[in-house]
Amino acid sequence: MAEPILELRNLNKSFGALKATDDVSLTLVPGEIHALIGPNGAGKTTLMAQISGRYAPDSGTITFRGQDITGHSVAQRARMGLGRSFQISSLIPEYSARRNVMLALQARLGHSYRFLMPVRHDRRLTEPAMAILARVGLAGRASVPSAELSHGERRLLEIAMALALEPACFLLDEPMAGLGTEGVGRLVDFLRELKAEAPILLVEHDMDAVFRLADRISVLVYGRVIASGSVDEIRNDPEVRRAYLGEEAKA
Repeated sequence: MAEPILELRNLNKSFGALKATDDVSLTLVPGEIHALIGPNGAGKTTLMAQISGRYAPDSGTITFRGQDITGHSVAQRARMGLGRSFQISSLIPEYSARRNVMLALQARLGHSYRFLMPVRHDRRLTEPAMAILARVGLAGRASVPSAELSHGERRLLEIAMALALEPACFLLDEPMAGLGTEGVGRLVDFLRELKAEAPILLVEHDMDAVFRLADRISVLVYGRVIASGSVDEIRNDPEVRRAYLGEEAKA
C-alpha cells in the first residue's frame, strides 16, 4: 500500500465522562475513498473535527503529508491542503452560489484579489468558479443565493467550495444528505472520479452509496474502530453486522 497522506495514531477525545474517540488509528492513502461508518453517536463527527482542527485530541497524533499537524490550527491545515467540506453555516446566505465559490478561490489565492474592484466581475475568479459549479452540477444555479438553494444543493455547494481550495485530500461529512436518488447517483459518479485527484475520507449514512464507493471502510462504534477492511470484509464481519449493519437492516 502507498504511503498514507493522512494518518491517525491512537487518538483519544473525551467530553466529561463521554469517550467520543477511543484510541482511533486509521490511514488515508492516495487514490482511495476510505469510508467511516457507524451508528448515530458513534463519534464520527467528533473524529472529523479533530482531523480538521476544530477539536484538539486529548492524546494521539495526526500526521498529514508526513508532518505532525496535531497542534496546527484549522487555517494552517487548510493551507497545507487538508480540505473539509464547509458546514452550511459557513455559506453566506445572501451571496449567490457563484460568489460563495469565488470567496473560496480568493482564500486559496491569498491577497492577490482582495482589492480588485468589482471582484464579482473578475474573470480570473468568475470563470474558474463557474467551472467548479459545473463539476458538481450547479452551473444552472450559479446566480441563486445560497439561502434559496435546497438542502442537497447547499451540500453540493460545500463540496464546490472545498474543490476551489485544491486540497491534497478531502474530508466529506455526509455529502449525500438531502439528495434524491438521482442526485446521489450523480455524486457517486463524481466522487469516483475525484479520488484520482485527491483521496477522500468519507462519513456517510447511505450504506448503498458507501458500498458502491469505498475502497476501504472503518466502522466506528462508541468511539472505537471495531473493524477496518474492504467492502466484502466489512459486509461479512459478524461483529460489524451485530453492532451496525444488522441495525441498519432492521431500520
